[in-house]
Amino acid sequence: MEMFAILFICMFSPVVANQEERLPNKCEVCKLLTVELQDALEKTGRSKEVLELGEVLDTGKRKRKIKYYTSETRLTEAMDNICERILQYKVHAERPGSLRYAKGTSQTMNTLKNLVDKGVKVELGIPYELWDEPSVEVADLKRQCETMLEEYEEIVENWYFHHQDERLDRFFCATHVLRDSDQECLNEVWKGDMGVKGSKEESEGENGRRTHDAGEL
Repeated sequence: MEMFAILFICMFSPVVANQEERLPNKCEVCKLLTVELQDALEKTGRSKEVLELGEVLDTGKRKRKIKYYTSETRLTEAMDNICERILQYKVHAERPGSLRYAKGTSQTMNTLKNLVDKGVKVELGIPYELWDEPSVEVADLKRQCETMLEEYEEIVENWYFHHQDERLDRFFCATHVLRDSDQECLNEVWKGDMGVKGSKEESEGENGRRTHDAGEL
């Protein structure tokens, strides 16, 4: 068992050591941003709430009513802290391309944790209690997400108010953000094992509805 652990860790070490070389590219950031925004919007997609805007004037003019589904309020709420959600992702080093970003424990990390549970000493260069903290790669995803959202916020609004008949990733990423950049990651779809989910709450949204990650779209 100890020999297996040593061999396994030796295989895993280059992934950790070369993490700086695997920082997310623009396509991967855009893909995850749209995944999270689409998911946030879907959670309120069936709301029948009606908002009343404005004030009743002396003339007796009534407040303007607008459906929450098409309101700016819904978009604003969906975009609020959207890039913070990126920190829920883990690096699944065993997967190719953009599919290495997904929620839940990766197969690699799950195997290492199982070794620890069996009493095997595993050294990754960081304390065990920090193994589940956002990695450098994921932290960079969040940083790039915030920059991208700030730069292209008007494009998101344009899609929301005028082009919801088009897929968000195609309109936002392919047509605008990545118009002159590599778009290969948008076509990557994971068809194999999705890894080990960390918890029920991590893989399900409100009312038991399952949330998505980049590997599932």
